[in-house]
Amino acid sequence: MSNRILVLGANGQLGHALRSSEAPGMVTTYADIEECDLTDAAAVSSFIADIDPQYIINCSAYTAVDRAEDDVELVYKINRDAVQTIADNCRGDRRLIHISTDFVFDGRKRTPYQPGDAPAPLGVYGQSKLAGEVAALNTIPEQTIIIRTAWLYYTMGGNGNFVETMLRLMSERDEISVVNDQRGTPTFAASLASAIWRIIERDVFVAGIYHWTDDGSITWYEFACAIQEESTGIGLLSAAIPIHPIGSDEYPTPAARPAYSVLDTSKLEELISMKTTPWRDNLRIMLSTRPD
Repeated sequence: MSNRILVLGANGQLGHALRSSEAPGMVTTYADIEECDLTDAAAVSSFIADIDPQYIINCSAYTAVDRAEDDVELVYKINRDAVQTIADNCRGDRRLIHISTDFVFDGRKRTPYQPGDAPAPLGVYGQSKLAGEVAALNTIPEQTIIIRTAWLYYTMGGNGNFVETMLRLMSERDEISVVNDQRGTPTFAASLASAIWRIIERDVFVAGIYHWTDDGSITWYEFACAIQEESTGIGLLSAAIPIHPIGSDEYPTPAARPAYSVLDTSKLEELISMKTTPWRDNLRIMLSTRPD
């Protein structure tokens, strides 16, 4: 029997990655704002009832971290209230896989965050994402998997992620500066998509909070240097430019970022019997398969 899946937030990076790596035996509906406006609770409920999925994968989120500080009402409508509506419509026997973020932590640790560590978000984005987690877990605790991820990127072109932004800046400028005091782990969206499909395909759904990123930890500056090294090596960039490490205080942003947001992924690795891939290996795959 095929699994009926509903993917919300289908036009984002993870939505594209899920679509391109869909596991056999799935009957999947991909929806974004055009098909299902998450700020309209009645429309969401009606849409879910029409699709009647067994699983809902919620990739949707308001992710503009800095803009969120001034757009609080809409942020909470999408990151908390819509999650509540989705969870309400999973009562019964539907299962929810909800994607969350490293921004639920304040970055004060210096060892990888465990799923059970106490959240302490620094800004509106992280606070709203945490509120969404709480809404789902309070409503359908036995039917919810939360997967927190970090530094997500995919092969979509444009400036929607750090890799694409760096490629653009490195081709346009003579030199760039990148913060070197925020440490985390890049995550190729295809890797996260594979982990999600594996939960469903293997029927190993165990409710709770999990983490998934690629393996290893680096700073944004180190990530930028790796992007340039790999890109010049395959001719994606014609020449290398100087990259200068700077402190976060030299690049102020409206929203504070966690200085350390490395996530421990061992719980989800054990659940799905799959190890994470070193971040540089996945960066290399992304760059080599990136559309022109």
